[in-house]
Amino acid sequence: MITTIDYHTAGEPFRIVTSGAPDIPGETVLERRVNAPGFDFVRQLLVQEPRGHADMYGCFLVPPDDPGADLGVLFWHKDGYSTACGHGTIALAVHAVQEGLVKADPDGVTPVVVDVPSGRVTALVSCTAGRIESVTFRNVPSTVLARNVPVAGVTVDVSYGGAIYASLPASAVGLTVAPEHLTDLIAHARRIKAALADHPASRHPTDDRLSGVYGVIFYDELPGTDTVVRQRNVTVFADGEVDRSPCGSGTAARLALLAADHPSLESLEHSSIIGTTFHARVASVTPDGIIPEIDGMAYRTGRHTFDLDPADPLGPGFTLR
Repeated sequence: MITTIDYHTAGEPFRIVTSGAPDIPGETVLERRVNAPGFDFVRQLLVQEPRGHADMYGCFLVPPDDPGADLGVLFWHKDGYSTACGHGTIALAVHAVQEGLVKADPDGVTPVVVDVPSGRVTALVSCTAGRIESVTFRNVPSTVLARNVPVAGVTVDVSYGGAIYASLPASAVGLTVAPEHLTDLIAHARRIKAALADHPASRHPTDDRLSGVYGVIFYDELPGTDTVVRQRNVTVFADGEVDRSPCGSGTAARLALLAADHPSLESLEHSSIIGTTFHARVASVTPDGIIPEIDGMAYRTGRHTFDLDPADPLGPGFTLR
């Protein structure tokens, strides 16, 4: 028996396991991510059909690296474990306050500090009269890794926002960020990601455990101003999985690129393929990159108990796509 509490952040699902998670060894969250594939049954059970689907997302709560953080987390999707997740961090912060995992100010801002595989992040939870109004996700340093990389017949920029992303205008493949083009965008993303698999631009500069292009971001430019950039994007990550939200770590990666291009940039209004929005800005600049802040909100969608009948011939399930 496995129990979960589910949320969505800007439309993207996030399934938090509250009991029945495997005990994954490791001294740090990043070490646990490296070891997690050896303890994979529960992830498969919850993300695969018939209990999940090809675009499902969730996490295991694990101990933080030290007492300086409130929580540790391993993010997972249909193909494995990611190094970062902004939408998941926002949902986890809402969960921590709603379920009393941290003591919250009912009329103020409560920091929820979380150790994720890419480092330590903070979610600032704003409450009024005990009700959560919004969450601001403060990410790890985010930076540009490579510009104008020719790959698979297109040119991409590569940047890091806790995970590594390749970015390009959707127009570069003759499309726009629209639901009717999603199947073609997924196909292009798989092709681009595969071509970048061994490219030097896909290497993390200091820790190879964070290397590898996690997702491909297609974007459309929207009318903005000298200080506010507006874009619509869709992020295709893992093996063809689609982020319904504007993608938190992807937004951080986009902000690193845009901040380098626009010295007067004050904010990024980042919309998703379903029309939901994150607002992002540069909170500070460090030698390792910018510190992005991203505003969003998550909502609980259900509490679940999952079983596996030992006679079930499908076992932990399957992935059709």
